[in-house]
Amino acid sequence: MAMDREFDFCGDMCADDGNAKHPLYITEADDALTTATIERVVSLIPSGNYVWINPPYSNTPPWVALAIQLQERGIGSVMLAMDDSSVGWYWDALQRCNEIREVVKGRIAFVNSETGLPVSGNNKGSKFLMFDPYGRQSPPRRTYIERDQLMQGGGELMQRPDLLFPQSSEQVPLSPDIEPVSPELPAPAPVESEPKNEFTPDDLHHNNTGY
Repeated sequence: MAMDREFDFCGDMCADDGNAKHPLYITEADDALTTATIERVVSLIPSGNYVWINPPYSNTPPWVALAIQLQERGIGSVMLAMDDSSVGWYWDALQRCNEIREVVKGRIAFVNSETGLPVSGNNKGSKFLMFDPYGRQSPPRRTYIERDQLMQGGGELMQRPDLLFPQSSEQVPLSPDIEPVSPELPAPAPVESEPKNEFTPDDLHHNNTGY
């Protein structure tokens, strides 16, 4: 996940047990498109952070709507989408995203989560849509990244999952009013307080760190 090095994702909104890119991930059963799950995500991720969204190319519109909803709640997102400017959802994304990063000089091959092997047959290019958690102050800028450069950066991180997210036997939900602790600084002493919500570590933090 080369993009994680840049955006430091706090969640994977469209995943399954075999391909999740973060301990906090949303499966089809969790259904990220429901109001209840969106509220859970907003409760677990501090505002100003980013999540990763890799929706099915065949059903992108509701995921663009999700990215916009999260942006309105202070959570940014990076979405991998089909490179097709003729579809209606792309116009909707243009109204809210702050960057469009096109993948050039090659197409992305998706990986089968069961076999771990690339799946051929992607007949379109890809682009990343970045939705800033603080909204957008100007029209989106357009940037470019070579496919091989992207794959090289992602491959390096996939070999070092500790660079993607901290390895821990227990995943603890984030509280909206607690800032992430820098790895160079000691963690503050715990402060006893009443729980702010009813969510448990296993609610959306799945115990899967295969990536």
